[in-house]
Amino acid sequence: MAGNNTILNTIALLSATLTTYNPLPYNPGFSIKNVLSLAQSLPRYSWEYGTSAEAQLELFTPQFSVFGTTPFPIPALPAARVIALNYASSKVDFGTGYAALSAGSGAAGDPSSLGVSAVMLGKLDGEYTAAAQETVDALLTQIPRWSNGAISHRPDVAELWADFVYMVPPFLAYYGADTQNASILLQSYTQCQLYRQVLQPSSGGAWMHIMGPQNQDTGLWSTGNGWAAAGMTRVLATFLKSPFAQQLNGTAQADAVEGLTGYIKEILDGAMSSPMSFGLLRNYLNDTSGDGQGFPEISGSTLLASVAYRMAVLRPDVFSSSSNSSNSTSSSSVSSYISWADNIRAVLGAYDASGNPHITKTGIATPAVNPLNWHDTTPYTSGSPEGQNFVVLMYAAWRDCVYAEVCGNPLAASTTTSATAGAATTTGNSRRMVKKRMHGGLRRALDIFGKISG
Repeated sequence: MAGNNTILNTIALLSATLTTYNPLPYNPGFSIKNVLSLAQSLPRYSWEYGTSAEAQLELFTPQFSVFGTTPFPIPALPAARVIALNYASSKVDFGTGYAALSAGSGAAGDPSSLGVSAVMLGKLDGEYTAAAQETVDALLTQIPRWSNGAISHRPDVAELWADFVYMVPPFLAYYGADTQNASILLQSYTQCQLYRQVLQPSSGGAWMHIMGPQNQDTGLWSTGNGWAAAGMTRVLATFLKSPFAQQLNGTAQADAVEGLTGYIKEILDGAMSSPMSFGLLRNYLNDTSGDGQGFPEISGSTLLASVAYRMAVLRPDVFSSSSNSSNSTSSSSVSSYISWADNIRAVLGAYDASGNPHITKTGIATPAVNPLNWHDTTPYTSGSPEGQNFVVLMYAAWRDCVYAEVCGNPLAASTTTSATAGAATTTGNSRRMVKKRMHGGLRRALDIFGKISG
């Protein structure tokens, strides 16, 4: 009875903390609140649901994401009190096999985008735990593989999509860390290695989109590179934050950390060296042919910007302005990475070449690539479900970069920030005080939950 009372009291504390926590403290130059509203309402497919759930987790409850200070052990959080988990629980459609979290899904990898949410929900509901385990088992034993062992993104033929790297490896890493299964945890890194072997051109840098017999696309699709880099960033965070990962035999953890850091850096450097158009990455990074597929677009641009912010915090030893080691190039300092991401964020708050706002009054981020047809030469302007969520991911990463005192504090430039970003008006304070105010109560609630569920 005492234990139940403690849990109820902790839930009450968490509820009160989340009620007072402001996830939108800074004005990014556009209405992030309106972007967020569409990011929640537009998704219709499993990978969109999973991406939105992750974006909402990182935005509303950052300490519970792998980018939090101590995300492990995973606490038992009531879905009704956590926006991301409440959202995910409403989108999971229990099936079987690789589709255990999304019945009828046509891609083997897409349902795994809901895997992290399922693991978290499983702390209080065993049905989610069983579905997560069934998904992992099917991925590892039932799905076709490329000749090098890479798990296919498609269930019927061996076909590798860069998109897969955002869906499956982060889930495998999270699941392996939670269940303390070294084989599954290490498999998350192995799959990133194997995908890179196939999708990265011999010249290095950015990845090709798809290799396989049905949908092959050897172009350097910006969104595909965003999927891959952002997925590996989540895997990296898991290896860095998981106590179990830190106890792996030999140099396994260090090897994964260094390998993933290098892979992410290759993609970011490839994107940063690509010819941009009106301040945004092109739909296909190096396409300046005029064939219509090199138009500037927001999806790949914002997702890769989010990676730049995250990596500046996760690996400042590599992504730092003072780094002159052999694994750093002259263009790859933290100032250039952050400046590059800041420039993309600034472009979103401005207008395109035709005088149209990149973020409309209703919150639509434009122009985006057609999320269902990457070869479509007509920019998508009605609201891309994934594109909207990439903007949210960028915002959350930027905000956390400010909290970490790596990115500049926008409040330092003004004593008052407008509530345009959807947040209450915030008076100027030192960045340390802002960080303390935003995370203090949430941190205390997390500490208590960790003691209960750990």
